[in-house]
Amino acid sequence: MEQLQFGDFKPQYTHPDTSQIIIVPVPYDGTSTWIKGADKGPNAILAASKNLEFYDILTGSEVFKKGIFTDRPVAGHTNPESMVEEVSCRISGCFQKGKFPVLLGGEHSVSIGAIRAAAENFDCLTILQLDAHADTRLQYEGSAYNHACVMARARELCPIVQAGIRSMDSSEKTGLDPSRIVFAHEMADDRDRKWIDKILSLLTQNVYLTIDLDVFDPSIMAATGTPEPGGAGWYDILTLIRQVCKQYTLVGMDVVELCPRKDLWACDFLAAKLIYQTLSFRFAP
Repeated sequence: MEQLQFGDFKPQYTHPDTSQIIIVPVPYDGTSTWIKGADKGPNAILAASKNLEFYDILTGSEVFKKGIFTDRPVAGHTNPESMVEEVSCRISGCFQKGKFPVLLGGEHSVSIGAIRAAAENFDCLTILQLDAHADTRLQYEGSAYNHACVMARARELCPIVQAGIRSMDSSEKTGLDPSRIVFAHEMADDRDRKWIDKILSLLTQNVYLTIDLDVFDPSIMAATGTPEPGGAGWYDILTLIRQVCKQYTLVGMDVVELCPRKDLWACDFLAAKLIYQTLSFRFAP
């Protein structure tokens, strides 16, 4: 099967040596616990990305001219531990070459390896999580690398900041730091978006961004494995990301938990647009 590429760019904008942006698909769905199908997410995003307009209105830029190369997928793993190890090696290689990595999940456990690589390669790093779920269980279903444990692994490495959270288990309360979380109901009650200022005040020089697509309200993002009502709107998330990119150095990102459905192609496009829009903010002139 021919490997899909992000976007539909001329060859001079997709060469691995000259591209500043590296897309790494990780079609892994080994630990998800409700609706399966996140392993189909990367290809759905890549297919939808060909239908984007590549001029960005908000920044007046064409970020594809920085070069966007789509690497071979991280595939064939039967357990999360080996998958995380390969992701960590791949993303670390991107950092060491001065590239900006974009990880395409797959379920949220794929982020663990990328976060580990970021922590090993950058000082003054904070992980910014946009998500419906806290994902801070120490282990779940016998594994410390379950999708429900990703932020527990992240906070072992560096500070974390969480936004959009509206679902968690009581066992997660012990390790929770309320001063570093903006819950979804707080976002909904704050029409002036002062919650963005709180998040910005908690970040450090370097930021790694992990986006679980269920951070969005199911009215615009229903194609996830664990949809939760009461999520964020499109411009809530874009406004936050734009401010992060203005004030800090975004070193890498992932977009995970797209569980594509045939009748919800708009969700595939939203994920692709979110990636391209974030890249536009990150590399804006």
